[in-house]
Amino acid sequence: MLNQKITENLKKAMKAGREFEVGVLRMVLASVHNKEIEKKAKSKDTEETLSNEEIIEVLLKEAKKRKEAIEIYKKGNREELAEKEAKELEIIKNYLPEEAPIEEIEKIVKSAIEKTGAKTEKEFGLVMKETMKELKDKADASVVSEIIKRELENKI
Repeated sequence: MLNQKITENLKKAMKAGREFEVGVLRMVLASVHNKEIEKKAKSKDTEETLSNEEIIEVLLKEAKKRKEAIEIYKKGNREELAEKEAKELEIIKNYLPEEAPIEEIEKIVKSAIEKTGAKTEKEFGLVMKETMKELKDKADASVVSEIIKRELENKI
């Protein structure tokens, strides 16, 4: 299970003295734990562990936070903070599924456009929903968004 893998890697990082990695992995485990508490409170479920899919959702949120922070720090000319966030992002990415290649995303977007019958940018949401249903956590939503916009512009 993904949670065990992260915990094992945390222990290895602690033994090796990799403090930065230890901090990031602790933060990830804390986010997972918070999600478990939230899940338990919502469903009154006795099972409080998250599935791998739910852990991946938490990791995707953490990765998104890092990407947004990198952009903000770069705009504010804070390169040292942007680099720190980029290092954190790289560690988080180790636990995420491999991203789909651009060609595959384009193929799925074209299929979604045909399936929904979208012809204008007003139907962007329909195409995005259909595309992300297929891709799930295999692609960054901002990349998918750019491809959809480009494809819909080509339709006009």
